[in-house]
Amino acid sequence: MSDVQIYHGLGELPADLGATAVTIGNFDGVHLGHQHVLQQLVEHAHRTGSTAVVITFDPHPALVHRPESAPELLTGTAEKLARIEATGVDAVLVVDYTPEFYVLTPEEFTRTWLVQGLGARAVVVGHDLRFGRENSGDFSTMVQLGEQHGFEVVGVADYEISGITGARCSSTAIRTALQHGDVDAVLHMLGRPHAVMGEVVHGAARGRELGFPTANLSAESEGMIPADGVYAGYLVDAHGRRWPAAISVGSNPTFDGVERVVESHVIDRPHEQVEDFDLYGQYVRVEFLSHLRGMIAYEGVEKLVAQMQQDVDETRRILAASEQA
Repeated sequence: MSDVQIYHGLGELPADLGATAVTIGNFDGVHLGHQHVLQQLVEHAHRTGSTAVVITFDPHPALVHRPESAPELLTGTAEKLARIEATGVDAVLVVDYTPEFYVLTPEEFTRTWLVQGLGARAVVVGHDLRFGRENSGDFSTMVQLGEQHGFEVVGVADYEISGITGARCSSTAIRTALQHGDVDAVLHMLGRPHAVMGEVVHGAARGRELGFPTANLSAESEGMIPADGVYAGYLVDAHGRRWPAAISVGSNPTFDGVERVVESHVIDRPHEQVEDFDLYGQYVRVEFLSHLRGMIAYEGVEKLVAQMQQDVDETRRILAASEQA
């Protein structure tokens, strides 16, 4: 296949799909650990002349089983699929995670989806695999089922974060880092800056009044929002242009704010675009590269403006350094 094919359910699979190598997972964030598994899948498929297929789920199982305590997702479905496609797989099979699906036993899932549906010759997965009703199947279960149904099971070792022995790359570790505002650590686990996507909406216009106009994301944005604070990063507009930005996350304590918002002040725009730079209504991407400081309530507007100028200067310095690295 020249282009990645996206299938929703077994009914969309073509009859001529051929032998496949398959991996299974939620892949929230598509971090470096996920990318490592997907690369192993692609390499195995190429060696064996198979089609590399990813099985993933929508919605995330946690949203179905424990919606009141489900973790905040790192990426929306569209972003996740785009990141999976970028790894070079041939196809993605998106499973509608319904009650009818999640009651399948490990044997039923394997027979229906892997063997009959995909004609799997190999299953490439991490050793922490859990699947089937109540996660009752594990890696050893898959090996046994592979022997029974005639497919190979290829185990992929955990991906360790470069330079930190034993530090496992996982979606949970990324969420924990984001809760602490540690987007620098997240960068090393994702292999790219963490991002939040959403529509630019009108805010209170305080930033514009202070000389630092901001693009405010809608509350319906996708992607986990990091801890309150100020960050250096980028805003990618609807045309794909990537603008350096000082990013504020929080409720603006200086003005007794209540609602938590993501605001991006784009810096160093070309002179001719300063006046007509309008992002309202655009669906944009806000990328968090580095944490600058926590959110603080300042006594008076003058101190706030002085701090904002320092934030812009520090953002400019950090981004320049990162582009030279």
